[in-house]
Amino acid sequence: MSTLLAVDGGNSKTDVLVLTAGGEVLARAKGGPFVPQSAGVPAAADVLEDAVRQALGPGAAPPYADRMAAYLAGADLPDEEEALAAEFAARGFARDIVVGNDTFALLRAGASGPWGVAVVCGAGINAVGVSPTGQVARFPAIGPLVGDWGGGVGLTNEVMWHAARAEDGRGGPTALVELVTSHFGAPTVEQVALDVYFGRVDALRLLELTAGLFDVAAAGDEIATMIVTRMADEIVGMARVCLTRLDLLETPTEVVLGGGVLRARHPLLTELLDARFVKHVPEAKPIVTDTPPIVGAALRGLDAIGAGEEAKARLRAQFLSDS
Repeated sequence: MSTLLAVDGGNSKTDVLVLTAGGEVLARAKGGPFVPQSAGVPAAADVLEDAVRQALGPGAAPPYADRMAAYLAGADLPDEEEALAAEFAARGFARDIVVGNDTFALLRAGASGPWGVAVVCGAGINAVGVSPTGQVARFPAIGPLVGDWGGGVGLTNEVMWHAARAEDGRGGPTALVELVTSHFGAPTVEQVALDVYFGRVDALRLLELTAGLFDVAAAGDEIATMIVTRMADEIVGMARVCLTRLDLLETPTEVVLGGGVLRARHPLLTELLDARFVKHVPEAKPIVTDTPPIVGAALRGLDAIGAGEEAKARLRAQFLSDS
């Protein structure tokens, strides 16, 4: 029986799925964060291997499957994909290994077929596109050095920047000051900033401000609304660039939207996105998906082996019924 090991490795967790070529799920597990940029490739591979053994049992030995389809955060550049694939091959994870960026898994999870565009807006932001002929459009996605802005980190950095300036007089008034101080129970925004700077508050906790930002914007705060509007512009802008590069601007194309910021379906952001898609990319068909990217990783693996639609439908149905 031919088997497939599908992997969705993200900054918060690592999902693994073992299935047959007919789409039957054999085993599933979650592991810790997959962060090769900070932990290194071998340590990231350790996290993945632990998750695989959790799924298959502690006595499992490589090769864990005939084929491996791994879609990973930290696989933003060809060199990174090659380094991860080489590490997996050296450990004997599978006889045939494909490694790609995790945004490709999001695209396949949410789209009706193997092509389209996906924009992920979680802690960070990224976008990819695949044409009907297999041509790919993507971004380096390594941060501000290459023009990236957005996601939870970009949003909350803006919250802190504007709140600090409003508090000390360099900027205009905004209810974001109250958002920051009340959320952290601090007397001032400056105190929150200093607590983060000196390590008394984990910087990742700033991401907790994201939901509050949308609430403040919905209440009509001018600065908060400006930040949310910029986020909508970035999302549609990335999708439009992918569609342009793939010569799909005039072709009805699914644009899959995922990640925590977009899955939350904040009404203001949704309204802004709808208006901008209609104005700038009217042939785009936006889809906010709740289907986990691990399903997309498995579907891409099934695509690669030429599995039929029945196998793909079986995978989706079984996964959704079990989740």
